[in-house]
Amino acid sequence: MPELAPNANYLFYDNISIKQEECLDSTILAHYTSLAVSKTKTKAKAKSNISNINNSNIFTKNSKFVKIPAIQRIGPHNKNILSILFGSLLGDGHAERRSKGNGTRISFYQEGSHVSYLLWLHNYLADLGYCSSKIPLIQTRLGQKGIVRKTLRFRTWTYSSFNWIQELWYINGIKKVPSNIGEFLTPLALAIWIMDDGGKVGSGFKFSTNSFSYSECLFLVKVLYENFNLKASVQSAGKENQYIIYVWKESLPLLREIVLPYVHSSMKYKLGL
Repeated sequence: MPELAPNANYLFYDNISIKQEECLDSTILAHYTSLAVSKTKTKAKAKSNISNINNSNIFTKNSKFVKIPAIQRIGPHNKNILSILFGSLLGDGHAERRSKGNGTRISFYQEGSHVSYLLWLHNYLADLGYCSSKIPLIQTRLGQKGIVRKTLRFRTWTYSSFNWIQELWYINGIKKVPSNIGEFLTPLALAIWIMDDGGKVGSGFKFSTNSFSYSECLFLVKVLYENFNLKASVQSAGKENQYIIYVWKESLPLLREIVLPYVHSSMKYKLGL
C-alpha cells in the first residue's frame, strides 16, 4: 500500500469527506477504514505535515509547486469524483496511462460552444486539487470542409490511484464499456454523460455512442433500465458499425427528473429545456 501524500489525510477528512458507503474503490477501502479509527491523531499529524512542508520544500523560490510523484497522490476517490470520471469516459473523456511514470491522467474535451460547461467542470476539479487551477485556453482546429472549430481541453494530474480506471476502460488501447459500469452510473455520472455526448432529438433523447460496439450499446441500454427504469433502444448512427442509444419519449420526463439537479445551466438545452 503506497503512503499517502502529506496532505492526504487532511483532505480526506475535512475537504472531501469520503464516507465508507461512498468509497467505490474497494481494493483500498480497508486501508482508509483503519485510518478513520485514529481520525483525530491523523488529522493533527497531517496538519503538522502541511505546516512543515509549507515552510520547506513544497514551494520553490518562485512559489511554484514541486511536482508530486503520481504514487503519492491521494486515493481512493469519493463517489462524486468517480461519477464525473466515469460519466466523462462514457462521452468524450480519455484515460491516459503515462508512458513515463506509473500513473494515469484523465483528459476532458469539448467543443468551444460548450466552454461554460467545461470551465465549470474544471473549476470543480481544480478546487479539490485534481488539476491545475490555470484556466484552459480555447484552441482552434480545422474541421471538415475547412470550417474552423474551437475546442477546449484540460487534464487532471497523474495519479497511480487512477490506474485501475484506465485498466477497466481500455483493452489493447481501445476504450470499452466496463462490465461493472452499473456500479458507477449514478445520477451525476448520467448527467455528465448527457452534457458530454447527449442531446434531445425528436420527441426522445439520444446518446452518441458511435465509438462503442452494438453489444456494448445493448449492455448500456440494460444498465439504464436497471439503474433508472429508463427505456431505450439501440439504433444505427447512419454509418457502418456505428450506433446511438435512443431514450424513448415516455422516459424523457423521468430522465429530466433524474439529472436536472446536476446539469449545468448552459447545458439544459440538451434536455429540451
